[in-house]
Amino acid sequence: MSETRPHGSNSPLTGAGYLLRGFGLLVRPGVRRYVAAPLLVNVLVFGALLYLLWAQLGPIRTYVEGWLPDWLDFLAWALLPVLVLLSLLVLFFGFSTVGNLIAAPFNSLLSEAVERRLDARPGVPGAGALSLLGEAARDVRSEVRKAAYFLTRALPLLLLFLVPGVNLAAPLLWLAFSAWMLAIEYADYPMANRGLRFAAQRQLLARRRFLVLGFGAATSLALLVPGLNLAVIPAAVAGATALWVEQLAPLAEPGETPNP
Repeated sequence: MSETRPHGSNSPLTGAGYLLRGFGLLVRPGVRRYVAAPLLVNVLVFGALLYLLWAQLGPIRTYVEGWLPDWLDFLAWALLPVLVLLSLLVLFFGFSTVGNLIAAPFNSLLSEAVERRLDARPGVPGAGALSLLGEAARDVRSEVRKAAYFLTRALPLLLLFLVPGVNLAAPLLWLAFSAWMLAIEYADYPMANRGLRFAAQRQLLARRRFLVLGFGAATSLALLVPGLNLAVIPAAVAGATALWVEQLAPLAEPGETPNP
């Protein structure tokens, strides 16, 4: 049954709403059975990363105390919480990266199921049309392309933090870039299922830049909430698929949306 809605918005709030809608889509008939595998991957990955962080708290404290000169020992109590906070941020964003890489084939199948739920027209991809091995090979290549795109832009952006004056704007630029990357990450699943290459995906997303930035910003914030972050990845896949069906697919040229 088709559940498509009117399209045409470029509002960040509308984009953020697609993440909330993604949570609702996860419990719909025909979609639920594709949620278990991504959730299990997320729990295992997050648990492993949390254990690694816990095991490193002692060495982090020792490093901080050894790095400071004796006359600045009183600062150790202030620097340690900062380092722990930074470690937690690395944990949450590392969880997103590793979880997406491992669960990519399952996320593609979840995206297919959501698209069939939202758009019952002929030609919507069917789950199982490709073998899981084929999905894995395609999605690993996609993750590598996204990683290269991220690194070539993140490294120069990080250098802005070192430039006096410019570094005042660097945090805002980094937040916007993070939101953009998360939008690319999750919108890749429905668009790759339709055969769009990475360059074509970015061009299409740029036509609704504020919309997708709102979606990416909401996803970024949700990933920082312990517990909720375990369900964010499948919800973001579902929400990005709804965003594709209702907002982006109508903008694509007919030749840009081939069947897989």
